[in-house]
Amino acid sequence: MEVQGYYLESRFAIMELVLVRYAEMGLKSRAVRKRFESILVENMMSALARAGVEGIITTEQGRVFVETLRVGEAVVALSRVFGVSSVSPVLRTSSDLEVMRQAIATFSQGLLRQNQSFAVRARRTGTHPYTSMDLGRELGSAVWLANEDKKPRVDLGDPDVEFFVEVREKKAYMFSEYVAGPGGLPMGSQGKVIAVLEREKDAVAAWLIMKRGCRVIGVGGEDGPAVAALRPWDPDIKVVPEGDIAELVRRHKAMAVVFGYGLEDFQRISELKILAPAFYPLVGMTEEEIEERFRAIKVQPHLP
Repeated sequence: MEVQGYYLESRFAIMELVLVRYAEMGLKSRAVRKRFESILVENMMSALARAGVEGIITTEQGRVFVETLRVGEAVVALSRVFGVSSVSPVLRTSSDLEVMRQAIATFSQGLLRQNQSFAVRARRTGTHPYTSMDLGRELGSAVWLANEDKKPRVDLGDPDVEFFVEVREKKAYMFSEYVAGPGGLPMGSQGKVIAVLEREKDAVAAWLIMKRGCRVIGVGGEDGPAVAALRPWDPDIKVVPEGDIAELVRRHKAMAVVFGYGLEDFQRISELKILAPAFYPLVGMTEEEIEERFRAIKVQPHLP
């Protein structure tokens, strides 16, 4: 049976392969997408290295795969990489229908509990002797038969457990969870910016700019709450002492300056005298929205 080795952990099977998806990058031209993909892979390698996780990264038709023996730690590290929209530990098999039936039967036994409902979401690309509908029906049957003693129920609307299957040419990938990433563009793909990091609001503004692909140079204290919130997203973030903003822009060859000002800070905004472009990502956001985003930035990713 052509199934990669795996073991069970928490609610789902942890395998030796991680599927990494990106979204916005896929809208770019082929040349730009290739360049962004290269930057994304470099950032992923850095994130894995910082977490002490060894892995091999490969790309294939808009998907990025990471082979590693420490999948749980890899998922957490990769979910902090800008440009990554979601991450899934996956079970890899061949696209042979009988092989997939056996694989998903074994896979499901570690996930389904007594009287739980389930659904199989299947899709494919390439030429195969079955349709996506055939695939969903056959694999759903295999799950039901393998767990018949638990009295499972099929519920395509709101199931307790979902099984996702992606068939790509001669390979198939099975998984049961999406771990969300920050999305956006790979950090470093859009140049450097100066960000004033004094308050929690400043961290939110800087994070939003980092999500757009910029590498941030922080101005403020190393131990401040804003820097502490951003460091898990960029452990190598550079922080410099406060000084003349125009001089800092020139010295670090930054493209712009980012402030965490809102409309209530209009007076301060109007008094700024900076020749470089200035961005105010929080303008138009309420205090509740800013606080909610800051809490989300501080939340440590975890496996369900």
